[in-house]
Amino acid sequence: MKTLNHLINGAATAGSSGRTGPVFNPATGEQSADVALANNADVDAAVAAAQAALPGWSAMPPLRRARTMFRLNELILANEQELAEMITSEHGKTIDDAKGDILRGREVVEFACGIPHLLRGDFTEDVGTGVDAYTIRQSVGVCAGITPFNFPAMIPLWMFPLSIACGNTFILKPSERAPSCPTRLVELALEAGVPEGVVNLVNGDKEAVDAILTHDGIDAVSFVGSTPVAQYIYATAAEHGKRVQALGGAKNHMVVMPDADMDQAADALISAGYGSAGQRCMAVSVAVAVGDDTADALVEKLTPKIQELKIGPGNGEGIEMGPVVSKQAHERILDLIDQGEKEGATVVVDGRNFKMQGYENGYFMGGTLFDHVSEDMAIYKQEVFGPVLSLVRSNDYESAVDLVNRNEYGNGTAIFTKDGDAARDFAERVQIGMVGINVPIPVPVAYHSFGGWKRSLFGDMHMHGMEGVRFYTRQKAITSRWPKSGVREGHSLNMPTMQ
Repeated sequence: MKTLNHLINGAATAGSSGRTGPVFNPATGEQSADVALANNADVDAAVAAAQAALPGWSAMPPLRRARTMFRLNELILANEQELAEMITSEHGKTIDDAKGDILRGREVVEFACGIPHLLRGDFTEDVGTGVDAYTIRQSVGVCAGITPFNFPAMIPLWMFPLSIACGNTFILKPSERAPSCPTRLVELALEAGVPEGVVNLVNGDKEAVDAILTHDGIDAVSFVGSTPVAQYIYATAAEHGKRVQALGGAKNHMVVMPDADMDQAADALISAGYGSAGQRCMAVSVAVAVGDDTADALVEKLTPKIQELKIGPGNGEGIEMGPVVSKQAHERILDLIDQGEKEGATVVVDGRNFKMQGYENGYFMGGTLFDHVSEDMAIYKQEVFGPVLSLVRSNDYESAVDLVNRNEYGNGTAIFTKDGDAARDFAERVQIGMVGINVPIPVPVAYHSFGGWKRSLFGDMHMHGMEGVRFYTRQKAITSRWPKSGVREGHSLNMPTMQ
């Protein structure tokens, strides 16, 4: 059985902890690999490599750093099939979905190719007599990224390419559940010409995470994961003087107005609710139907679509939905469905008893649809992170907006309507970071920024786009004067002004 090691200073190493963890194929339930788990000494080694590489890399002209991004983009595209198969074998999502994971990450690499332009500062001549002012953006230092299992390509690619393009060095700590694709991406970065030590990878669990959060040699930390962990990441890293962006969980609502095209709305809910078996932070897990007629129409259209989902191993032909990632996730989702039924929600489509013939030990389940869900139910309050859609019936538009705004999460939301006034009002008033109008999963393109509000984000800056550039750089303001030789104006103890 293969063992996945760390990549430190350009070389694979098992590290010094002596600990490993199992990696499973969720379609079969069988262990496919061991992954090395880092300790403090392994993180120390990665930080030392990153610190040693920092002066030379940060001093390299941005144009030369951009050229490595162009090569990395080409290598990711050339190895797309291999990367997709790695994702499917450890996460469970379909090959086509895995390729989408890679493409959305590659778009950020493409954005990073423009780093010479993105790092341009401002210049103002003669802010005072003979005095000029300008700003520059410089690298932060050694940065680290802690990424989740559900996007093994996209989220690492949100972080390390943009960070190193900005002149930082980087330590990636991917999910120990799906480490193969992130490891291969770092290898491809080295093949693209990124110098040794500029990007490093340590696998691990909480021990490695805590070593990163408390290490004096790390200047900034990026994280994507659940809200409780995001809050812990933010508090711990900030306490140790680091710049932090920590993206947390979600409970994304899609409001369906009575005038919406019900076929389009139903298709959107199927795609956004059951794609990747619901294991997306931007998955729609709550459909808010405005009026009982709207709710009844949605249930009628959704039910056969859910029942007919093609479920199976992600590498199978024509498969639409694969398994969930682990036995623990499978059990947790089943428990939440049981609880939803006990609390009074109507189970319209029940995915609990689904069995995949020939893959009885895999972590498969069917799609589940609840109707008559209320705010006090666990199935509504908790992020299920599985193929479960809850339908909440709202009396009117105002009640629907209030429902969305009351929720503790603020990641994504959407409205489906033909009414431009309602759509514009919704986009303006809803207290959510990312809004879709007739778009069910409003993930911003790479040159805009990704991030939620409320308990979906800890820290001030969103990921990728210009917010990402700002996070991975520090602005320096310079005021410059070159007095004429031999001219003296004397001294003054007054506050300097530009008059």
